[in-house]
Amino acid sequence: MTIFLTAEWRYLLMLNFSVEPELLRPYVPRGTELDTWNGIAYVSVVGFLFLRTRVLRVPVPFHRNFEEINLRFYVRRRGPEGWRRGVVFLKEIVPRKAIAAVARLRYQEPYVAMPMRHRLERENDTLRTGGAAEYGCYHQGRWHSIRATSVGAPHALARGSEAEFIAEHYWGYTARRDGRCSEYRVEHPPWRVWDAQEAALDCDVASLYGARFAQPLGVPPRSAFIAEGSPVTVHAAIL
Repeated sequence: MTIFLTAEWRYLLMLNFSVEPELLRPYVPRGTELDTWNGIAYVSVVGFLFLRTRVLRVPVPFHRNFEEINLRFYVRRRGPEGWRRGVVFLKEIVPRKAIAAVARLRYQEPYVAMPMRHRLERENDTLRTGGAAEYGCYHQGRWHSIRATSVGAPHALARGSEAEFIAEHYWGYTARRDGRCSEYRVEHPPWRVWDAQEAALDCDVASLYGARFAQPLGVPPRSAFIAEGSPVTVHAAIL
């Protein structure tokens, strides 16, 4: 696999919603199958900071540090070593038009560009206890945002927990227009997470993500947490 991207992903705010599996089946790439936790299918709205970004090992001036908000769900694919647990992105929002255009045209990733902002209440270069995390994008005349407040200190993910299922997917899959599937392997150490409270998605879901997601994303999230993040390396291949 070719190293496609290196970066740091920091302060990943993850709002998680349970959905009917049939809602997601049209988006499942060939060669993968829907992945569930205790029989529950999830979509997550994730906001985070993309820092020190290099594409194909090259830093792009003025395009290294930015926010991203994505809508994703979870699949798996059988590999030689066993199940590869992966994510599929339904929409990825960034503030840089060049990044969105390259990702969409060359790699067929569902990127779009919108004005964005974020707010992180930090202390000593980390999210403070009780600190807020918020990411927003501007679309059709209003700001859409996700937010939550951290609880306590960051901790390791419990093995077999819902949070581990959401966070510990080290593969990504994209359905290509020619019917093939792109596969990405993401390398990073296990993340510690803050529990979160007061989690909210303030969003016109139909406008931003489509009418079919309005009902499942129109209720409070089933769970939420904030991951510290880390440096990441993304390797890419076409199946």
